[in-house]
Amino acid sequence: MRYRLLGKSGVRISEVALGTMTFGEDWGWGAPPEVSARMLDLFADAGGNVIDTADVYTNGTSETILGELLKGRRDRFVLGTKFTNQTDPDDPNSAGNHRKKIVSSIEASLRRLQTDHIDLYWVHNRDVLTSVEELMRALDDQVRLGKVLYPAVSDWAAWEIAEACTAARLRDWSPFTAVQLRYNLLDRSPERELLPMAGASGLPVLAWGPLAEGRLTGKYLSGHTGRVTEAGRPYTRAGSDDIVREVVAIARELGCSPAQVAISWVRQQPGTVIPLIAARTEEQFRDNRAPQPAAPGPPRRTQPSHARVPRGCHAGGLRRRRGLRRPATRHRRPPRAGRAPHHHRHLGRL
Repeated sequence: MRYRLLGKSGVRISEVALGTMTFGEDWGWGAPPEVSARMLDLFADAGGNVIDTADVYTNGTSETILGELLKGRRDRFVLGTKFTNQTDPDDPNSAGNHRKKIVSSIEASLRRLQTDHIDLYWVHNRDVLTSVEELMRALDDQVRLGKVLYPAVSDWAAWEIAEACTAARLRDWSPFTAVQLRYNLLDRSPERELLPMAGASGLPVLAWGPLAEGRLTGKYLSGHTGRVTEAGRPYTRAGSDDIVREVVAIARELGCSPAQVAISWVRQQPGTVIPLIAARTEEQFRDNRAPQPAAPGPPRRTQPSHARVPRGCHAGGLRRRRGLRRPATRHRRPPRAGRAPHHHRHLGRL
């Protein structure tokens, strides 16, 4: 396992993070506590140290399971949880990014996680009813109390993140330290604004959904049923199955699984991009976290023009997507001495 930096904080984070939305069976799918324990141990044995959960994951069971599993080793992990989403249908203030929600949510998360502080406290979603100043000041108060080490943000627009960080810095509050977003071979929309913003601001990116809800494993190409077919969200349909077929073909050629190809592609993107891996079974998790095979010899195939495919589990020979290369710059011949450039010659007539 290699390590990256958590932005400008100096904290070391593993190049892969553990997502725990599957810890618990309250939603009708997921992993029981004993399977969750084995997945956490596998992750830790591989050198992973970043754990991601939320107060709403499996109705709080995810945090409860983690609290039990981390006893005696809590400090070796960079533990993150989230707030924003509604946790009590009868309480309108149990949702949002206002101070009351933050105070109640962090106390509940600390109890379930059996810890006195949270390393990464994520704003789960945008709340347009709460001002950015209210949110950032409330988060900074939790930092000063020692209950939060680093605020972070998930699923916001690039301009909103920039606005919040600017507002915090102007007032000497704690800005966001990391960004979480959905990013995979089938959904590359963050490349337009979010990834450039994160790179320019020195914010590491935790990418959720690196397998596109399982589509990039190739199992749905053969008529397999699962989350995509039973309860898929609109974004699960993004991207062409032709990309999935190409990932499957590359995996077959390289002797690894399609999941390893898709996760490797996310991990190798420019900047600090950390894929969040999760699974419902130990077998799935072992496959997701398996070491990538050594690069083969000269590549025997090229990628399609519609997708930039990973360098094949370290296979550096696979070409980049056509059309994404920087266009060739047309170099102009410098003007001769004593002669004005062409676009300035008309000045001589004035």
